[in-house]
Amino acid sequence: MAASTRLVAIAGLLALLVCTSNGQLSPSFYAKSCPNVEQIVLSGMADAIKKEPRMGASIIRLFFHDCFVQGCDASILLDNAPGLASEKDAVSNKNSARGFEVIDAIKAQVEKACRATVSCADILALSARDSVSLLGGSNWTVPLGRRDSTTANQTEANNLPSPFENLTSLVSKFSAKGLTAQELTVLSGAHTVGFSVCFAFRTRVWGPEPNINISFAMARRQNCPASGGDTNLAPLTTPNTNRFGNQYFKNLMVGRALLHSDQELFKGGAGPTDGMVRRYGKDGGAFARDFAAAMVRMGNIGLKTGNQGEVRLDCRKVN
Repeated sequence: MAASTRLVAIAGLLALLVCTSNGQLSPSFYAKSCPNVEQIVLSGMADAIKKEPRMGASIIRLFFHDCFVQGCDASILLDNAPGLASEKDAVSNKNSARGFEVIDAIKAQVEKACRATVSCADILALSARDSVSLLGGSNWTVPLGRRDSTTANQTEANNLPSPFENLTSLVSKFSAKGLTAQELTVLSGAHTVGFSVCFAFRTRVWGPEPNINISFAMARRQNCPASGGDTNLAPLTTPNTNRFGNQYFKNLMVGRALLHSDQELFKGGAGPTDGMVRRYGKDGGAFARDFAAAMVRMGNIGLKTGNQGEVRLDCRKVN
């Protein structure tokens, strides 16, 4: 099956999945109230990635970090305010979460077209989907109708999955959000694009950990000294093509994961997720299909709909 035909098939399958499995959201939620919202978001993301290719990965990460803290409600976008401690200052987000200005710019364009209609949460969900697609990955139908939170939860944000965790801990955290070990594995494939700061992988390459490719560790040390340089960047997947594919899984099988938490997914045949890693490493089409389905599932975590929450006029602050 040609790549374009496969992506159309994925989108059609997921549209059916959304319509039949989630009565609260609908792909056509804005069909009458803001019919051009998807085109506006896609145009905004295309411009952002053209200006800075790394931005696609940053927006995908922003969506993950939003959904894992009190649900997909754009709480991560809120700035500090009286009585509100921003999730941006949480350990996993401070000086690393980025792309807020991109969402602001897209929101401004959406507001010009449809005032007080489209939530920041839906804009972030669409932006993450478009980031994957624009980088050469799968496309899918995004269910819409989320509402924005009026609160943030910095404490919960401080407990996001970290690059230092083992597989048992990762599975537990995903399970707490209703996601399976298979979904943990396929969603981790988002690390096929993007970068990490030295602080997050220093112990892996300088240990070095027993399951790391030594030449790979030596190469990463060049830009990540044993001390200092905490914010130096390295690509999560090499070679760094900034294209969304299954190279990440191929790297895991040869000990070339940059992060400890990523290598935990493959333990040389003994791990519970090893088989999934092998499958996705061999079958890019399976990865594309399963990643799209898992993104829809993750996008349904902790939904606020109907009269819950609000539609923010400014994504950074409560109305």
